[in-house]
Amino acid sequence: MKFGNRVRFWVGAAVAMLAAGTVQAQTAIPVPGPTVTAIKARGALACGVDTGIPGFAFQDSKGAWHGFDVAYCRALAAAVLGDPEKVRYVPTTTPARFTVLQAGEIEVLIRDSTMTLTRSVQLHLDEVATNFYAGQGFLVSTKLGVSKITELNGATICTLTGATLELNIADFARTNGTKIGTLLFEKSDEAVAAMESGRCDGYTDDTGSLAAVRSTLKVPADWVVLEGVISKEPLGLHIRSGDVTWRNIVFWVDAALKTAEEAGVTKSNAEDMAKNSKDPLVKRLLGAEGGFGAMLGLNNDWTLQAIKAAGNYGEIYDEFFGPKALDLARGQNKLWSQGGLHYALPFR
Repeated sequence: MKFGNRVRFWVGAAVAMLAAGTVQAQTAIPVPGPTVTAIKARGALACGVDTGIPGFAFQDSKGAWHGFDVAYCRALAAAVLGDPEKVRYVPTTTPARFTVLQAGEIEVLIRDSTMTLTRSVQLHLDEVATNFYAGQGFLVSTKLGVSKITELNGATICTLTGATLELNIADFARTNGTKIGTLLFEKSDEAVAAMESGRCDGYTDDTGSLAAVRSTLKVPADWVVLEGVISKEPLGLHIRSGDVTWRNIVFWVDAALKTAEEAGVTKSNAEDMAKNSKDPLVKRLLGAEGGFGAMLGLNNDWTLQAIKAAGNYGEIYDEFFGPKALDLARGQNKLWSQGGLHYALPFR
């Protein structure tokens, strides 16, 4: 065999083996990094969540945490520690949430928080992945007799301090030549109470939170969510910058939950599919092939544990925002293959 042919032969063989998942990258298993080291030393993931809002994060009568963001905390704990119960939930207010993360009191902030340029650059945070697409909308009293946001001229709106919400209102008012007043509060329940007592004409937040708030009102029928939104609000997972391994783990756990929905892997069938599926994608996703866990310094069943703990993305959404919960249409939160925006990078 001539030299050139030998080169082509070995290159072709290597490509074929990599495509089949039979060759792993010849790199050393990474060290855990400071964040995973701290999590394992504590024996629990410190996860920042909302102080309490239906859908995203709330406590039941026994004090147990539930919600869309809480499910993500559980999935991360399962991936890193093998146990979704090993989470220390840290309720954070809107003004304090990023300070708590910067101070190292939590490893990850999963708290219906918008990803923006200033939060990335000025606060030195990694905005790892979008887990919920929303926009800023308005919940107002039906007594106002309005149906569109452009009709809010002269209204006073309750909202949260330390959020992008007030800035968005100012931009909208300046662009449309309207005047909208605001009353600021640290907690959503305080703002909602002020709205119900008549101190303001409505409440503004991301569309997911508005659905949650309306469900808690004394007379929901007296309040309406107006048509349209005034901003993009990609809510996501935030960590401190500087720990590449931790960033990769958080990013790929999110990708695993979305890929699981694409592949038909659910909380109930994940273990069986890990053992019996012939689908190469499923085998890579669930750790039967690929060795992706080792590349991250985790066990190779890390994604299997995460999916068993939380379910796939669609299951999580349906449990906390679906018809039996807040009845909020998935819209942009559908997978890309269903007309939505969620498009997970390949497990390859």
